[in-house]
Amino acid sequence: EKKKPFLGICLGMQLAVVEFARSQCGMAGANSEEFDKSSPHPVVIFMPEGSKEVMGGTMRLGTRRTILKSKDCATAKLYGEDFVDERHRHRYEVNPKVVPELEAKGLKFVGMDETGQRMEIVELQDPSHPYFVGAQFHPELKSRVMCPSPLFVGLLRASAGQNPFDELEMPQTPRKGRRSTG
Repeated sequence: EKKKPFLGICLGMQLAVVEFARSQCGMAGANSEEFDKSSPHPVVIFMPEGSKEVMGGTMRLGTRRTILKSKDCATAKLYGEDFVDERHRHRYEVNPKVVPELEAKGLKFVGMDETGQRMEIVELQDPSHPYFVGAQFHPELKSRVMCPSPLFVGLLRASAGQNPFDELEMPQTPRKGRRSTG
C-alpha cells in the first residue's frame, strides 16, 4: 500500500499472507492457526505431518531446497539460480488450499519445496513496488558478514532507492550450511 520495501522471514511471511488474504481477498478473520484455531479462513496451518500433542522434534529443521518456479522472479534474480538452499525452523506453513485465490489477486508463490506441496517464497507481483519478498526459511542462519543472504542485499538496496538486482561488488565467500535430505 505504501510501497515500502519488505522482507518477511518465517512468521513475517506468514503474517504478510494473512494480511493480504484479509485486505486483498476479502477473507475477514483470516489468520494463522497458531493464533486463532477457529479462524474462518486458516491461511497458515500446522504442518500436516506434525504432532500437535508432542512438541519435541516436530519442527521442520535444517537446510532444505526450494525450487523457484520462474527465472524472472526477484528471488531467482537475487540468487542467480533456479533453486535456493536455506535453513528452516518452523511448525506452521501457508495453507495450500488458499494459494490459488491469493495468486489470483497478485501474491505469487514463486518458490516451493521439492515436492511442490509447501509454499516457501512469496512475492508481490506489482511492478510499482520496490521490493516485496517473504520466505518461510531463515536466510540469516547462513548469512556471513562478507557474504550476506541475497534477500538481505535486495532489501537494503531497495530501501536505499537502488536497483535490488545490481551485481554485488564485494568479496564473495561460500555461505555455509549442510543440505538435509529429509
